[in-house]
Amino acid sequence: MSKGIVYLVGAGPGDPGLITVKGLNCIRQADVLVYDRLASPRLLAYARPDAELIYVGKSPDRHAMVQDEINQLLVDKAKEGKVVTRLKGGDPFVFGRGGEEAELLVANGLSFEVVPGITSAIAVPAYAGIPVTHRGYTSTFAVVTGNEDPTKDDSSIAWDKIATGAGTLIFLMGMGNLPGICARLMEFGRSPQTPVALIRWGTRPEQRTLIGTLADIHQKATAAGFKNPAVIVVGEVVSLREKLAWFENRPLFGKRVIVTRSREQASVLSAAIEDLGGEPWEFPTISIAPPEDFAPLDRAINDVRSYRWVIFTSVNGVKMFFERMRVHKKDIRDLSDVRLCAIGPRTRDELEQRGLLVDYVPGEYRAEEIVAGLKGKVLPGDRVLLPRADIARKLLPEALAEMGAMVEDVVAYRTVLGDGDAAAIREALAREEIQVVTFTSSSTVRNFVKLIGEDNVPELMSKVVVASIGPITSNTARELGLRVDIEAKEYTINGLVQAIVDYFSS
Repeated sequence: MSKGIVYLVGAGPGDPGLITVKGLNCIRQADVLVYDRLASPRLLAYARPDAELIYVGKSPDRHAMVQDEINQLLVDKAKEGKVVTRLKGGDPFVFGRGGEEAELLVANGLSFEVVPGITSAIAVPAYAGIPVTHRGYTSTFAVVTGNEDPTKDDSSIAWDKIATGAGTLIFLMGMGNLPGICARLMEFGRSPQTPVALIRWGTRPEQRTLIGTLADIHQKATAAGFKNPAVIVVGEVVSLREKLAWFENRPLFGKRVIVTRSREQASVLSAAIEDLGGEPWEFPTISIAPPEDFAPLDRAINDVRSYRWVIFTSVNGVKMFFERMRVHKKDIRDLSDVRLCAIGPRTRDELEQRGLLVDYVPGEYRAEEIVAGLKGKVLPGDRVLLPRADIARKLLPEALAEMGAMVEDVVAYRTVLGDGDAAAIREALAREEIQVVTFTSSSTVRNFVKLIGEDNVPELMSKVVVASIGPITSNTARELGLRVDIEAKEYTINGLVQAIVDYFSS
């Protein structure tokens, strides 16, 4: 058996977007992913489905594994010939004990690579609006462990040097020793009025910042119940926070939002949430699958010139339709005499990207509006093709038939149960870590309830804001026992995001 390799990867300070490209690649190729408490759980979604995930997190009061056990675990898995990615919060060589792990790997003749990460020492202050250096304040900063008792006689920290030797001091893992740290700095010459910032869960939706001075920050922290994990920043640069704070000022800051769309479609909504300061958690409750039988769709495509209208009710319908067009060696020339309808702007854009102009888009993006808008445009005897989902509502083909149209309603794709990690979502809901759950179709609602468990919904969703893309989706949610707090006025992803922003800003 060939020897394995261990990648010691810095996961960054918490925001999953701060992992490096190389670090993400190491996650994707790992046979074994060994991760700790401060690595974002969202990064686990990039692991292979067959990867072995091992949690080795350590908190001040509980360790899943002690460090010696973690070191040996890496050795054992690498000796099995596995590709092992050791995912560590921040940077593996900045108070991450990555050096100790690497030493044991070397001692066992095993290969390893270090993939640096963005350390919380600089990222967390930056997310709080505090630059660790600034030409007008200081050109030096020091990163110091806060986990060493500053009152012990044999301290390895030269308090007399660092107290005034660097303009900005950053202490990691120091909340338990905060009184002693402040006392030592003042004892060795730092002014009691020096500004101090405590930043808890930096770069995450839970980020909280507390400002004080060396003289009073401990009392303020006690009064506020401020606890680990937190970064302590000492220095005049802290005064810039009032001017430069950006992360905590965005409209969806502090909101962790569940996105229930399919993996193929989730990115648009996730990106919009992230741009506004929220943290999207993708929980695909639906998945897009081919039809069980392509024959009806294929027959329609081979006879597509005979249709007066083709009506597309989703982006997925467009994609699947044109995939089968290619299979049958057809292209947009076969649609030259066919009129096209798209249910909304995203579906229209998908058609226009293929060089097609859309003849009709309803003012409201639902089947009822398509029917109203096509009166007088669809004439008796017109052949109309509807390539859409297997579970689509019957309202549209029935209404078109009443106009005298000859409607062919064919399955272009199936909407099946998604593969989201329901156990992880249930745990997050139980811990009240989720603030908003979004639904973009009735099928996302039905499958969410199925995955979470109907009996669990009343308790787990009692304190969560439910956001729906429109009235049809809202009605389905209410039928399944969910309270709908937000309903988009415009039945699009942009409309849904704007409705969420309006809700939290009102």
